[in-house]
Amino acid sequence: MKRIAIPERENWREMAESVGFGFHEMYGEPYWVDGAAYAFSLAEIEEAIEAPSQELHDMCMDLVGDVVRDQQAMERLQVPEDMRDLVAASWQRGDKHLYGRFDLAYDGTGPAKLLEYNADTPTSIFEAAFFQYNWLTDNVGRGALPEDADQYNSIQESLVEAFGAFSRDPIFHFAAWTESDEDRGTAAYLMDCAVQAGHRTSLLDIRDIGVDHQGRFTDTEDRVIDLLFKLYPWEDMLREPFAKHLSSAGATIVEPVWKTLLSNKGILPLLWERHAGHPNLLPSFFDGDPQAGSLADAVRKPLFSREGENVELIRDGASVEVTEGSYGEEGYVVQGLTRLFETDGAYAVLGSWVVGDRACGLGMREDRSPITRNLSRFVPHIIVD
Repeated sequence: MKRIAIPERENWREMAESVGFGFHEMYGEPYWVDGAAYAFSLAEIEEAIEAPSQELHDMCMDLVGDVVRDQQAMERLQVPEDMRDLVAASWQRGDKHLYGRFDLAYDGTGPAKLLEYNADTPTSIFEAAFFQYNWLTDNVGRGALPEDADQYNSIQESLVEAFGAFSRDPIFHFAAWTESDEDRGTAAYLMDCAVQAGHRTSLLDIRDIGVDHQGRFTDTEDRVIDLLFKLYPWEDMLREPFAKHLSSAGATIVEPVWKTLLSNKGILPLLWERHAGHPNLLPSFFDGDPQAGSLADAVRKPLFSREGENVELIRDGASVEVTEGSYGEEGYVVQGLTRLFETDGAYAVLGSWVVGDRACGLGMREDRSPITRNLSRFVPHIIVD
């Protein structure tokens, strides 16, 4: 594993915007990095990233089966009491899920370590599945990369296959916070994959979903929503007044409500309880557990935190970095600190994608801080031997 520099493509910004990647810059900062890449060997990809990701996903799925039967575990994960039956029923029905992203720490010298599982509303799917593959083919074509350069990336074909498992009879509605370029772009890309799988689709703002007199969800044309992808966190939705309609709506929702369990950082101590010492897990405990105090080097993070908010970095028992945010009331977990790949002051986190139940691709993000935040940058990767 190493980070390499290559010449930028001269017109990459225009290319990005022409395919809907208008968020290649965000918050006034560059997001996509065109002039660099992370290089891996095939063995690193297959043995250190793909295989562990598959095993971690299988472990997570087994965990859900235990949690939905355990009221104490539901409480530890802060699932609202009046929503627990809804979550359990979703799992027991076998409600289909679509995708998720493991965030892994890996520096090329030891086992990859699970940092968290973004299992409900993971973004960066367009840039991982589509734009970095175009980057690869462009650079091979212009001779900037070897002809045999490859990429761990079957994400798009896996998405099309996964969308094919859903009924094509109803319109597949896609709801997101459309004022966000990133969220709108993510939803638009997933819609395109659904169209490739034979679906009719419609995009709407998450705030425009209505409810008819029978309690069914409706769109802005008063059409009943029977099949809905929502790029909106379950932990928020379950606590809003709108949640009372979930049991009567009759809609198939993607991600299904049982995914609220896996997108919760409380799964980290639950996984450690079941698989202590597993090479791809870090010691993790709920905040307040006496064992958490034994971790001199640790990361303390909220159950629901996103974009690195309200995360505390602890070294030698002392707090060395704390990020601001709006999370924390729901409780915290404490996870052992591990090394990230670091070069020239940039820290890299691996985003290992799972579509359906198959590990299928990689996206790299880097930040100037060990805590990956919303100003992190996406860097493409290659496989070279």
